[in-house]
Amino acid sequence: MNSIWLESVDKIKSSGKLEEDSSADVCIIGGGICGITTAYYLTKKGYNVIVVEKNEIANGVTGHTTAKITSQHGLIYHYLSEKYGINVARKYFEANEEAIKNIKEIIRENSIDCDFEETNSYIYTTNESEINKINEEMEYLKHINKNAEKTTKTDLPFDVVSSIKFKNQAQFNPLKYVKALVENILENKGRIYTNTVCTDVKREDDGYIVYANDNKIFAKYVVLCSQYPFLKVPGFYFAKMYQESSYIIGVETYNEIPKDMYINIEAPVYSFRRAKFNGKDILLLGGAGHKTGNKVNYEETYGLLEKKAKELYPDARIIARWSTRDAVTLDKIAYIGEYSSLLPNMYIATGFNKWGMTTSNVAGNMITDMISNNGSMYEEIFKATRFKPIENKDEMKNMLVDSTKSMIGSRFEVNEEGKPICTHMGCILEWNDADKTWDCPCHGSRFDKSGKNISGPAIKDIEKYEE
Repeated sequence: MNSIWLESVDKIKSSGKLEEDSSADVCIIGGGICGITTAYYLTKKGYNVIVVEKNEIANGVTGHTTAKITSQHGLIYHYLSEKYGINVARKYFEANEEAIKNIKEIIRENSIDCDFEETNSYIYTTNESEINKINEEMEYLKHINKNAEKTTKTDLPFDVVSSIKFKNQAQFNPLKYVKALVENILENKGRIYTNTVCTDVKREDDGYIVYANDNKIFAKYVVLCSQYPFLKVPGFYFAKMYQESSYIIGVETYNEIPKDMYINIEAPVYSFRRAKFNGKDILLLGGAGHKTGNKVNYEETYGLLEKKAKELYPDARIIARWSTRDAVTLDKIAYIGEYSSLLPNMYIATGFNKWGMTTSNVAGNMITDMISNNGSMYEEIFKATRFKPIENKDEMKNMLVDSTKSMIGSRFEVNEEGKPICTHMGCILEWNDADKTWDCPCHGSRFDKSGKNISGPAIKDIEKYEE
């Protein structure tokens, strides 16, 4: 089945399919939570906005997330403090805490019924050998988040040896939230075109032409919010990111479900949160992550999560299964801001590293401020044109090796192996036996078994593929 979020909301209203040339102040490419949030803020400021979405609104990563609204992004604060200094780590925290408050305010201001619930977030370990990592994170958090608390007390159905608790975090139904934002955008004269595929963006005079569905959109500003950008140059974002797949199951049980949100630090990683579905509380258990394009099977993905669910809750009934892909940057910080110094008035928001609920709000506010010429105090932290990513040499080397292996296979090799080629940059696709899809190990594009493109950065179907 679809995710519980997609099952819980009827098709979100839009302006339909783009069928004629149009113009706007701002054209936003991508109708997930980031694109919609950005459009929400811009239309409230009076900008004429067009959003174009390849499929339906929020049917991509947004519709397949765990929807945790938190500033606790793994062991990020130790990493940022060591790599870039305590001030960078503090600003990163402040940006995401501000995003939590912004989301609460949007929900209050618009009276949105989206199962929003304030809760605590924990990162934990059950392994004595990992306690030192928790301690290192906590040492920096003393100077960044004074409300962070180290504890062994949780409401998980097992003991932990150490954890860090963030208070005043939240969770919600992202589709109900996005649906309300879309209604607000349309009321403010914004236009949202679905089933509209963007194929190119070109500079013209002091603006841009966005090519979509054999039509043109003329706009002064362009914002790329398409999760993993389809444009290759001059930004070269495909060389600074990779995609990671993870899996989620919905579990019904008569046992008590944890009220708070949890994720552990050791492999295999498991994520826990409670959610509302069909009037009941269910458990969302996620994890089993791997680099998109790796060859995997059911037992290594959904099977692993189901085994864990049965271990913790013998009466567990699996009522939903879905997977998602997240764009991961090489320095663990999202790319938000100017797309390239060569293309003024074009902006990008991508590489949310699995934490898209808060980061999408950070991005929406930053880009709105930049378009409004107000600037943002977080510009330097998330600067999309920064060179920091290549400093992570080990990750860069691994990514290049994987990409090269997939690209050096000639078409003779592909024909011999019976594997199709990605329509993005010609990488050899790998079969995902858990989801029954062809996945690209280079940049994370996906295709169904017949070759139809499911997700990007590829935008074209596989032309010829015989099973």
